Amino acid sequence: MSDSNPLVSVVLPTYNRPDGLRQAVASVAAQTYDPIELVVVDDHSEIPAREVLDEPTVGVDTIQQVRIIRHPTNRGGNAARNTGIRAATGRFVAFHDDDDEWYPEKLARQVDVFGDVSETVGLVYTGTEYREAGKTVQKQTGGVRGDVTRDLLLGGSLSEFSGVMVRRSVVDDAGLPDERFPSWQDREWFVRLSQHCRFASVDEALTIRYVEGGDRVTKRFETKRDESFPLFVEQFRPLARQLGIERQFVAAHRAKLGKEALRTGYYSDARRLLALALLGGHVDSDTLVHLSVALGGRVTYQSAKRLARAVRARGVPT
Repeated sequence: MSDSNPLVSVVLPTYNRPDGLRQAVASVAAQTYDPIELVVVDDHSEIPAREVLDEPTVGVDTIQQVRIIRHPTNRGGNAARNTGIRAATGRFVAFHDDDDEWYPEKLARQVDVFGDVSETVGLVYTGTEYREAGKTVQKQTGGVRGDVTRDLLLGGSLSEFSGVMVRRSVVDDAGLPDERFPSWQDREWFVRLSQHCRFASVDEALTIRYVEGGDRVTKRFETKRDESFPLFVEQFRPLARQLGIERQFVAAHRAKLGKEALRTGYYSDARRLLALALLGGHVDSDTLVHLSVALGGRVTYQSAKRLARAVRARGVPT
């Protein structure tokens, strides 16, 4: 281990996804970067993670350092991440989920960026490739960079946990992810991290996320609407007020929640939230388009989805 090749700790929480865990760990084992410390936190899965990872086909034996920690009870994703962060010993901490994958060069590219920028950069993220039914449906790159607190409060985006690598010293300054949040944990933590460092990015889609559907996504929207959104606004309203953007901050996150309501079939919620966002000053073409689609309910939304897929299939950016 050297200054040019610092240890990267990969924190991977898992719960009842043995197939996903195998896939995620295999993508860690395939990384071109070395040295890696893998910290798997089993949030009390029915099949213990240790049994899953003992299978030789997973490739865990090729990773330099591996630790598997099992919670005695199920405590949730953020608690599992925090257990992993506390156990991590690397200079950098990267996060993985048990339903995602990485391209082999992902960690190496992030460490390269850290080596090219100043010590004021504490977080480097990659772009994301979204797959549905085995097919790539979208690639997202770019996002906020530099001093990003204001941008994040105004709805700016970067990545989710699986695309992020953080300098450990910044985690020590900002604190751990907030376990009160059932969702939007990443967004809440990123705002706090941004108050202690600058952000940078790798403009390549090196993180793969699989698009979900069904009851799980529906329940997730309800949780965001009823728990995460009010808690997020309560926590950061004073900071937004201090920056002179309180009204815009609330409106931007209503717009974000309204777009998710539309995607999950909550058309009445979508219309209400998007209209309130526009009235609150979050006036942009994307919000206007989403509200226009929401006005027609399911028929309009499904037609818009088919049109967007057709456009992407022809290689035209959307």
